[in-house]
Amino acid sequence: MIERVENPGTELYSPARRIGEMLTEEFKKNPKFYFFSPDETTSNKLDEIFEVEKRAWGDMPVKTWDLPEAANGRIVEMLSENVLFSVMTGHLMNGESAMMASYEAFFPIITAQVLQQMKFMKQSKLVSWREALPAVNLLSTSTCWRQDHNGFTHQSPALISTLLAVPSNLANCIFPIDDVAAAEAYKFMMETTNVVNLTTFDKNERPRYIDSHHAKYQYDNGGASVFEFASDAEPDVVLTAAGDIVAHETLEAMKIIREDMPELKLRFLGINALSYRAIGTTENKLSKVKFEELFTAEKPIIANFHGYPETLETILENYTYRARLRVHGFNEEGSTTTPFEMLRRNAASRYDIAIDVARLMKREDLVGKYEAVLEQNHLHAVNFGEDLIK
Repeated sequence: MIERVENPGTELYSPARRIGEMLTEEFKKNPKFYFFSPDETTSNKLDEIFEVEKRAWGDMPVKTWDLPEAANGRIVEMLSENVLFSVMTGHLMNGESAMMASYEAFFPIITAQVLQQMKFMKQSKLVSWREALPAVNLLSTSTCWRQDHNGFTHQSPALISTLLAVPSNLANCIFPIDDVAAAEAYKFMMETTNVVNLTTFDKNERPRYIDSHHAKYQYDNGGASVFEFASDAEPDVVLTAAGDIVAHETLEAMKIIREDMPELKLRFLGINALSYRAIGTTENKLSKVKFEELFTAEKPIIANFHGYPETLETILENYTYRARLRVHGFNEEGSTTTPFEMLRRNAASRYDIAIDVARLMKREDLVGKYEAVLEQNHLHAVNFGEDLIK
C-alpha cells in the first residue's frame, strides 16, 4: 500500500516487477492458480514467480541452464498463444483462476478464441445453476511503444480495439499509469468474474505518479480522475491520456506549455479503464454528468491514447461533440527505432501535444519551435541511434 507520493513523476518503478510480486504471492496462497505465457515470462520481467513455482515440463532432458521445472509445475510456457488460451479457459471453466501474459503484438492471434469465450460467458449468465466464471485475465506487455529492437512486426494494439467494439459489454481494457496503478489493476482482475480483462503496461521502469488510494478511486468512480498536482482550476484546455507512456508524454507536454504559455490554465485527467462505448469498467462506467464535471462542458480536449486514436475518439464522442476533440495515438507507423522517435512517427509525443495547444492559441511561433525540436530529434535518432529527448 503506497499511502503518499511526495514528488509525482520523479521516482522510477517497474509495473511488470510489481505484478510479478503479486503473482508470486498468488502462487503461494492459491495452489490451484496457473500462469500461462509463450516463452517470455523472463523477458516480460515477471520472472520472480520462478522463485516459488516451477515451469510445467514433462520427461524431456533438463539442462543446467534451464529454469526450475517439474511435471506438476503451474507455470505453463509454450510458443503457441492458441494452445495456451485453450488450456487456460478450460482451467477457468473449472472455477479456478489463472492469468496469461504475452507480447501485445501477438495477443491478436487469439482474437477469435477470446470472442468465443465472451459468447460463452454471455450465455452462461442465463443458466441459473452455473456459477460465475473467473475472469479471463490477459497481461499485455512489450507494447507497440517500446519494441526498440524488434520493430514494426512487434507493434500492434489491435486487440484493444476489437474488445472495445464488442457490444456484449464483457471486456475491460485497463491502462495502469504506473506500478501503483498496476497493483490495483491486478487486484481488480482477480476479483472480477464473467469478463475479459486486458491490462496493458510497459515492462520497463516508469515514473510513479499516484498513491494506492487514487488508484482505487479510479475504479470506484468511472475510470477517470483529475491529477491535482498537474491541474489548474477552471482550465482553458483539458488534456487526458489512457496508457502509461502516452500519459507521461502528455504530462511532459504540459510542462513545455506552461513554460511557453504561462497564462494558460490546464487540467490533466488520467483514464485507467475503457469498456464498450464508455470510460470506466463494465460495471462502473463514467456518466455523462460526471464527464462534464471532469472534462468541462465545452473546453478543448486533447487526448493521447496507447492504441489506435479512432478507438478512443469513438468513445469520447459518446460523451461530447467532435469539434472539441483532438486525439493522438498509434497510427500504425513503426520501425526498429528509438523510443521517442516512435512517438514522433505517430504524432503522440509531448511536442505533438504541445503543437495542438499552440495551434488552439494561434501561436504559430511556438508551432514552428516545437516542429524544429521534433525534426532535430529525428535527425539525431537516424544518425546516432539514440534520442536527444528522454
